[in-house]
Amino acid sequence: MSKSTHSASGHAQFYSNLRDFNADPRMLQLSALAVVIGASGAALAYILLHLIYAATNIFYFHRLSWQFISPSVNHLHWLAVFVPIVGGLMIGVMARFGTDKIRGHGIPEALEAILMNGAKVDGKVAIYKPLSAAIAIGSGGPFGAEGPIIMTAGSVGSLFAQMFKLSDAERTTLLVAGAAAGMTGVFSTPLAATLLAVELLLFEWRPRSLVPVAIAATTAGVLRHHLLGNGPLFPMAQIAPVIEPRTVLAALFLGVVAGIVALLLSRAVYASEDLFEERLPIHWMWWPAIGGIVVGIGGLIFPRALGTGYDVIDSLINGNTTWQLIAGVLIIKSIIWAFSLGSGTSGGILAPLLMIGGALGALVGFGLPAVQTGAWPLVGMAAVLSGAIGCPLTAAVLCMELTHNYALMLPLLAATVASHAFTVLFQKRSILTERLSRRGYHLSREYGVDPLETVTVAQVMRTDAASLAAVPAGARGAYPGETLRTVAERMAHAHMTEMPVIESGTGKLLAVIGLEDMLHARARSYIRENKQERVRRLPLFFARSRAKSAVDYESVS
Repeated sequence: MSKSTHSASGHAQFYSNLRDFNADPRMLQLSALAVVIGASGAALAYILLHLIYAATNIFYFHRLSWQFISPSVNHLHWLAVFVPIVGGLMIGVMARFGTDKIRGHGIPEALEAILMNGAKVDGKVAIYKPLSAAIAIGSGGPFGAEGPIIMTAGSVGSLFAQMFKLSDAERTTLLVAGAAAGMTGVFSTPLAATLLAVELLLFEWRPRSLVPVAIAATTAGVLRHHLLGNGPLFPMAQIAPVIEPRTVLAALFLGVVAGIVALLLSRAVYASEDLFEERLPIHWMWWPAIGGIVVGIGGLIFPRALGTGYDVIDSLINGNTTWQLIAGVLIIKSIIWAFSLGSGTSGGILAPLLMIGGALGALVGFGLPAVQTGAWPLVGMAAVLSGAIGCPLTAAVLCMELTHNYALMLPLLAATVASHAFTVLFQKRSILTERLSRRGYHLSREYGVDPLETVTVAQVMRTDAASLAAVPAGARGAYPGETLRTVAERMAHAHMTEMPVIESGTGKLLAVIGLEDMLHARARSYIRENKQERVRRLPLFFARSRAKSAVDYESVS
């Protein structure tokens, strides 16, 4: 079986239509739609946050107010134990008789909608998710607003996309654009929201999706300043721009410790979920109320474990820490968060992970080189978040945007990568993907260029007479300059395993290509990944020195 033997210069004529990126004018259409979705994401974030504030005031202070107040300053005393239980009962009723898609912290549900449902979300989610999150968090649930807003704004993006004639991939882009806009609206972190979309939600890095998502996040960021104010969410003292090498080494150590904590937290959440699913012989509608019992007791012991904990994060990074605060967060907050999340209630995970990571950084920071107030808690926040969700770049950038403290870039990056490296080695799934795995779905979060995209038809097509003679008259063909990925997609659509190669313009038969020929690209990729070889050896000077040492040793012996 002979192969085409065109020279590289001969192949060049075929490649004139190939590009670095595949993009078309529809990207601009999606970007225009993304502006609308970005604006809605900022508005939804404003609404959700104020619903949480109102629910907190109603549950703990028995008044109607839209102003922020921490549930930890309530005066209900022992009666406060019953507040999360009541909230859990309400969540259970809403989940059973409204939609069960409100259960969970939002991001796995968004992933499931993207991967399994063609990015089509039920309209009920856009209504019930923010309401349930407001009730769960407002009644003391130890969660953040970011998970619910990701699902809520993503649902609105999906519903908006469903009004237009779009592909599955395009609907996914607009769903994720909504999610990024919602996260930006809550945290005021447009870059981190865009990175989260790339590292977690889009499953690709292409202009067709990156551009609309970034536009949506930017739009939300602009409007957020008018709705919720300017400046970072957690202001802190700025760090000196010079970072010493020992600080980076200490950050690596903290990253490994944070990776261990992230692994333990992930396992605690799913151990709690196993407890509810396998050991409790009652309907899941009652589970959030049972989780509320633990939340109520934990809140009675350590009131600052209740709610979003944004005030606690602010205390940690500004040096207002005590041993009681550190212990309360690491022990009480972790327990009630893992247990209540496993019960299937509604709430986010990012803020609790930041809070726990901040307490860890404050604790470990006592034994690390002195930097500046709040530095190690901030590094701990990023490291625990990175290890738990498997998004090191998002975690590092998020913590910089939350505080506008960009001088900590080096220790933040070192800690997040160290934590990520530890967890990917010792844990198969992240806290975000384990739930999907348990539902029978597999997803890979590794991005790479398809090997079929890097090889053209001209490089593997067959030109022997026997192959050409077997081509049926009038068969639809592929061009020499097309990539193998394009041909594979055309074959799959036409239910064919072999296609003729024709000359562009003239339609002249040039060659034949089949599935076996396309396996050469896969073989090349396999060799690249698995063949190990030493390309260079030590310089001759070192080789002679080693030989001389061996001779000297033998003579001495």
